[in-house]
Amino acid sequence: MWDQYERLKEALAQMGRVLVAYSGGVDSAFLLKAAHDALGADALGVFIASPLASVHEQQEALDIAAAIGARVEVLNQPDLSPDILANTPDRCYVCKAGICARLRAYAAAHGFRAIADGSNVDDLGDYRPGQRAARECGMLSPLQDLGFTKADIRTLSRELSLPTWDKPSAACLASRIPYGTLITAEALKRIGEAEQLLKALGLGQLRVRHHDTLARIEVPTEDFERVMRHRDQIVGRFRALGYTYVTLDLSGFRSGSMNEVIN
Repeated sequence: MWDQYERLKEALAQMGRVLVAYSGGVDSAFLLKAAHDALGADALGVFIASPLASVHEQQEALDIAAAIGARVEVLNQPDLSPDILANTPDRCYVCKAGICARLRAYAAAHGFRAIADGSNVDDLGDYRPGQRAARECGMLSPLQDLGFTKADIRTLSRELSLPTWDKPSAACLASRIPYGTLITAEALKRIGEAEQLLKALGLGQLRVRHHDTLARIEVPTEDFERVMRHRDQIVGRFRALGYTYVTLDLSGFRSGSMNEVIN
């Protein structure tokens, strides 16, 4: 497995100066670490700060980069385009295309030769229109090209002492809202605060799916008992946030469950 990591560093070194599309998640943190190991100051992580990521996620991403020792630039995107807010099944394509355009402009202005993201082999098995946008704009996916799975990345991240090695998988807050339902800043803020409450109760892998006045909590089935132990607190806080109904999805956590209506 270390041979695989060495091949990754060699591939990154051959790219010259590299921008890493960085979110602070398991994959992008691992890629940023490898790029930093291979290129030092010629590797730069870029975090897009927008309403689609909570302030907690941004600070956590910056803290992780500091632990790695890598440089990170934050680009602010305070407003979302109408095409993203419309929340069609191609929302991720539109969003990723816009991010790619910003990264390409930044790369050109600052002398970076390549832009890379943390897509891995496991990402090929789900509905991910954002990957199509990334390919079209020339973004590179070295983890995917070199055959890295999520399990590989977690194992090597643990060996490298990265704090993300056991971090739950994440996705932007818009993925909690059903396709066809208009995305609003108020809904994104509500979702972010609801999920932060659950994390504070010791829950790791989770989603709060937003269905207007109904919140549908997804956690692994082994965490059902923890949720029920804190039921009154969760219901009270969720109602204070604006949810009338608070439910626990008996199917448990599923990454990309909003895509089930498509698949």
